[in-house]
Amino acid sequence: MTAKPILHYYIISDSIGETAIKVARSVLSQFPNVKTQIHRYTFISTPEQLQEALDEAASQDGLIFMTVIDYQLALQAEHFCVKTGLICYDLMHPYILEVQRRTGIEPVARSGIQHELTDAYFRRVEAMEFCMRYDDGRDPESLAQADLILLGISRTGKTPLSMYLATMGYKVMNIPLVPESDIPQDLYKYGESKIIGLTNNPKVLEKHRRNRMIEFGMPEHSKYTSPERIQAELAFSNQIYKELDCPVLNVSDRSIEESASIIVDLLDLPVV
Repeated sequence: MTAKPILHYYIISDSIGETAIKVARSVLSQFPNVKTQIHRYTFISTPEQLQEALDEAASQDGLIFMTVIDYQLALQAEHFCVKTGLICYDLMHPYILEVQRRTGIEPVARSGIQHELTDAYFRRVEAMEFCMRYDDGRDPESLAQADLILLGISRTGKTPLSMYLATMGYKVMNIPLVPESDIPQDLYKYGESKIIGLTNNPKVLEKHRRNRMIEFGMPEHSKYTSPERIQAELAFSNQIYKELDCPVLNVSDRSIEESASIIVDLLDLPVV
């Protein structure tokens, strides 16, 4: 049996290479059956260091994802790739040059600037702490401090979605909806301004709940996992969402990233 060829891809960066890695993995995730090998060349600061990375990439006919701020280094890579036929995706300079052209403002030309300890960084840390402190409906009297509030019955993804939104810098509180429990009355103050109701398809909820019971070493068939109970909880949550007049998001078949993006748009949240 013939072995599958390996696609070698190279991360070349003058910082930690996080941006290039994310783009590369997003692209390659579309080819789950392709065997890949990543090669990292980070904190590149001299022509010699860059040339070493380029020569190695050429030896493997590698695919290059590059984030280098220094224009001369970027030109060096471009000339080498044109000469050798290598494919190199410069993920920075085409956009830097276009922003400069449109605004007439010179770039600061500092690598890794997005990783500096800015106010935005500390806001993300604060948002993460807030999210953990108020997870699963803890201290609902602090609703006013939240940038947004997620509501949903069990297994609609409230906590992971809250955590992801927190990494974006938003203070998120999530509150579980249970027919036997009253919701905090202060929720009615906010409605569509900062509340999102989460829902999911009944079959998906049943599957998630059964898996959860198995994880806990408990019988997978119970009131919690029964279709009748799930339908009752969905009806209850839909009634609450109607009363609150809040946007509703069905998270079925959506990634956390996609759901987060939709929520930011629905509530017209500011970039933080």
